Amino acid sequence: MNMSILWPLYEPPNSFPCRKVLAWSLAGLLMLSNSAFGASPRTNYLLYCSGCHLVNGQGNPPNVPTLHDELGRMMAVQEMRSYLLRVPGASHTPLSDSDLAAVVNWVLTEFNETTLPVDFQPISTDEVTAARQEILADPMKYRAEHWKAYEP
Repeated sequence: MNMSILWPLYEPPNSFPCRKVLAWSLAGLLMLSNSAFGASPRTNYLLYCSGCHLVNGQGNPPNVPTLHDELGRMMAVQEMRSYLLRVPGASHTPLSDSDLAAVVNWVLTEFNETTLPVDFQPISTDEVTAARQEILADPMKYRAEHWKAYEP
């Protein structure tokens, strides 16, 4: 059968335009699925944090701090709430503000449940948005000034 008469309706599967449309369609579906079915906080932690802090949050002190226990105690000090969001590894991640809030809250409850203050309020998206607008030029200095338990 001569398919040329059906030309805008039929295109051989090996043709470049057909593959191009298919590739763009798949890319669109992938982006749609990521936004509609966003990754869990644990998955985002594994993707964006575990490279340095390790899968179990232990880190490699003193260069890469542990995410266990001390962060829970920090939540009792207002300046340290924003500190967690302003350290470069958190503030520069490609996660949205709401996804970063979810990851930080997951870390706090997963690795610091026993050290969180009894009146702990989860980190909000608004807190992340505000914190990301304030550059933390010297995280170690800020931590030493606001977290008295810190020993450089």
